[in-house]
Amino acid sequence: MRKSFIFSLFFVPSIILFSQNKLLTIKDAVLKGRNSLAPKRLLNIGFTNNSESYFCFDNNEIKLVNCNTNKLINTLDVKKLNELLKKNNIDTLVSIVPFKFENNNQLVLSLAEFKVVIDLVNKTATKEIYNSALSNENADEAPKTKFVAFVKDNNVFINNLKENIQISNDGGYTIVYGKSVHRDEFGISKGTFWSPNGNLLAYYKMDQTDVTDYPIIDWASYPAKNKNIKYPMAGNKSHYVSIGIYNVADKQNLFLKIEGPKDQYLTNIAWSNDEKTIYVVVLNREQNHFKVNAYNATTGEFITTLFEEKDEKYAEPLHPIQFLASGKQFIWQSRRDGYNHIYLYDITGKLNVQLTKGNWEVKNVIGFDEKNENLFFEANEQSPINQDVYKVNLKNKKITRLTEGNGYHTGIFSNNKTIFIDNYTSCDVPRQNKLINTTTGVSTLIFDAENPIADYKLGKWKLQTIKNKNGLDLYSRIFLPVDFDSTKKYPVLIYLYNGPHSQMVTNTWLAGGELWYQYMAQKGFIVFTLDGRGTSYRGKAFEQATHRQLGTVEMEDQLAGVDYLKSLPYVDANRIGVHGWSYGGFMTTSLMTRNPTVFKVGCAGGPVIDWTYYEIMYTERYMDTPQENPDGYKNNNLLNYVDKLNGKLLMIHGAQDDVVVWQHSVLYQKKAVDLGVQLDYYIYPGHYHNVLGKDRAHLMEKICNYFIDNL
Repeated sequence: MRKSFIFSLFFVPSIILFSQNKLLTIKDAVLKGRNSLAPKRLLNIGFTNNSESYFCFDNNEIKLVNCNTNKLINTLDVKKLNELLKKNNIDTLVSIVPFKFENNNQLVLSLAEFKVVIDLVNKTATKEIYNSALSNENADEAPKTKFVAFVKDNNVFINNLKENIQISNDGGYTIVYGKSVHRDEFGISKGTFWSPNGNLLAYYKMDQTDVTDYPIIDWASYPAKNKNIKYPMAGNKSHYVSIGIYNVADKQNLFLKIEGPKDQYLTNIAWSNDEKTIYVVVLNREQNHFKVNAYNATTGEFITTLFEEKDEKYAEPLHPIQFLASGKQFIWQSRRDGYNHIYLYDITGKLNVQLTKGNWEVKNVIGFDEKNENLFFEANEQSPINQDVYKVNLKNKKITRLTEGNGYHTGIFSNNKTIFIDNYTSCDVPRQNKLINTTTGVSTLIFDAENPIADYKLGKWKLQTIKNKNGLDLYSRIFLPVDFDSTKKYPVLIYLYNGPHSQMVTNTWLAGGELWYQYMAQKGFIVFTLDGRGTSYRGKAFEQATHRQLGTVEMEDQLAGVDYLKSLPYVDANRIGVHGWSYGGFMTTSLMTRNPTVFKVGCAGGPVIDWTYYEIMYTERYMDTPQENPDGYKNNNLLNYVDKLNGKLLMIHGAQDDVVVWQHSVLYQKKAVDLGVQLDYYIYPGHYHNVLGKDRAHLMEKICNYFIDNL
């Protein structure tokens, strides 16, 4: 028996838990949990161009507020807004749309096909039609010229405000231009990149010729139709990426002359301020060595490697370089010292200084102030489950924490970074917003949300740490049943993910949990979640502990959580269940079959079953290839443990899943039939990797009922 030690961070104050009588339905918990029963928020928060005022939408009103006095400058409710629109022969709004104030008297509404400019002094509203090119696929507008790059039939076009110019011609099923590549790994989310002044457009070209076709069936058609996708599976041939540059003035194309194997990864594209140079991070397929390279934007020729990084396990570049206004220095984010931190370089690639350091992580870089004296960022320096807003002075390296309060802070900044709105929440604080001056530190509370579920019968919840067998602190949360009685025994539902790029346990409202936990608490369940090794924001060693053996050390840590639960006198050790989706589905199936006597019931959604069937970019980072790591793939292939299934397992999959393809759970089901093992199975036709929309209530009702009926 492993020994687990617990340190409780805090309980939710009991004042929140009294005077409750309403019960949640599953539809309330699922469909309202992220809107009407979530903490109220100020919507559409932003700042005017001069940073002297902020605007938001609150209580059916558009508000403009002076940052210095916190007094209303202008306000306009939806009824009056619609009256003004109708008066000017513009369709009224069904719901509020994105908006901004150009100045104190000019409000701009952004609709799907046009924008409306409202003069609040003269009470006029003028419709301005957008460039129609913005409605195209992957539309990308150059900030200064307003030219629009877009993709049609997998080719790139540019609309120069006069005409559409096609800049690639051979796009199609196998050759794709201007879209995200490398399966959206390495921080990639788009396929076109305008230079600062809009004179040049960089774009991806992806050759998928050698990638295996994979069938995705549309079951709603009569008869059913197949739509092939290109899906590169671990150890097989990949797609090949290159980077083109189009010169708007001379209408010429060129491709960067990037040397190396054709299946390497090209990511983190950045432009120099003068548009003469483009920077690309070139990562080998093994994902343990990358170079930050500079290329001539006019000729495509290689200029130099600024620096390179290697790692014994894997290196994962996620952020492009960011230049200061001078163009002579830039910042770079790296985990080279074990934690993600910020480094300041000069244009030659010489390291000037490491701006942040310590056993904590920079989570988001916000940007520089107008004089480029300070850099603003968000980090978890106070605690791995917290987040605060900071600034670091680029000259003296002094770091200043700008937010207060034990919890989770995100910043919405004015253009010049002199002021920001702090969006704050914690385990027991639904939401607060403060206006904070980045120089003086003076803060003003501008919004305090009420508890949205105060009228419901709730179970208590808390955050805590548990020690794993190596003595590492693991953060967890626990929800106790409604009307909890410590002399009784309760079943436990463990909800987990525990994969890379995840953090489920945070010092946020409901400890980062979902409202359906409270539905289960009403039904007499304890709900428990733990972030074990492999999850994010605990440093490189914590994350890389799973390398080449995905699923193994994660199970060890989850079992440390089980040992803790079993140590509680009110836990029924014979009635423990586990549920997760995607990586969590993989973990659920692993725990149910590789530790078959521990769990009575499991529900695995969209599970990875055999890592050889998952995509190259993700899988080979954490597992290397099947050829290089046969034992790792074998040991964590869940088809090898089907015969060990002892409890009841429900497996669920979206029939159109193009991330964890349906074949994973189909193969598991086939193996169960071959071995005579009983398995419950459910499919959601028309859904991809997750079940969203109104059908999500159906999904969660099925999952919750499975545990209610069987645990």
